[in-house]
Amino acid sequence: MRAVSQRTFGGPQVLTEVERARPVPETGEILVRVHAAGVNPTDWKHRGGLPGMSEPIPVLGWDVSGVVEEISRGVTLVKPGDEVFGMLPYPRGAGAFAEYVKAPTRSFTRKPANLDHVQAGALPLAALTAYQALVDTADLQPGQRVLIHAAAGGVGHLAVQIAKARGAYVIGTASAAKHDLVRTFGADELIDYRTTDFTAAIDDVDVVLDPLAGEVRARSLEALRPGGILVSLLTDGGDGAAAKRAVELGVRLEGLLVEADNAGMRAIAQLAEDGKLRAHLDATFPLAEAAKAHAHGETGHTTGKIVLVVRE
Repeated sequence: MRAVSQRTFGGPQVLTEVERARPVPETGEILVRVHAAGVNPTDWKHRGGLPGMSEPIPVLGWDVSGVVEEISRGVTLVKPGDEVFGMLPYPRGAGAFAEYVKAPTRSFTRKPANLDHVQAGALPLAALTAYQALVDTADLQPGQRVLIHAAAGGVGHLAVQIAKARGAYVIGTASAAKHDLVRTFGADELIDYRTTDFTAAIDDVDVVLDPLAGEVRARSLEALRPGGILVSLLTDGGDGAAAKRAVELGVRLEGLLVEADNAGMRAIAQLAEDGKLRAHLDATFPLAEAAKAHAHGETGHTTGKIVLVVRE
């Protein structure tokens, strides 16, 4: 099969198309013929090398939409020919940047009929991150006020939609040029982070979703009501000073690492099927141009998601 691989850590140029043996599913796994694979910031972070990594991941990518090619012994939920989408086990289950991938059956769920593979391939990791932060961790309730930073980003624009589906009042931060687009996702209030101090504009927030950390996280704690929660998309949940300040303010500070999650994927599929969740596509690239996709993502100016099209 064709796949995108790397031999060394480095910039986008280390990614090259190679021929690799097609994986063989083991007990409890399925083989999926990949049609589309979402690209996420974690892909280029792993490509460049993260602390503790001694060697590159052979084939990157965690987002998959495709068709079941083969099932192994014990699999009952899907059959060959079924269209599925999902997130490979994170972080050690990468391999989506290829024509075929194997993974545990419950990493996937059936693809909604109203989504094509490119749309479906854009969703899993980012949507699961937003869902696990807002629903599983923060238990966001109808009528609560949620502040979503980087509301036009890959996780942010999906978080806005998930929060609205939960009946929350959604405040988003984004550059002014992106406000009209973020409103189409359901944001009730928008703040231009370039010109406005969000802490001066809002307070008494129940939930904050923060992918930024640093001083943004520190100031976001001040915007929470007593008993509120900030979910950081950095796994440490914040430095000692932030954790101490959270205790002083009587709020929670949690750090989230996304997990493969069949129940979460089923919930995401239902939201998409009901027309309440869609990915905004910033750009698509063929598999052979994965390096260009990474370079595009690393500009930091993308809106929504980037997807590799593996099969038309």
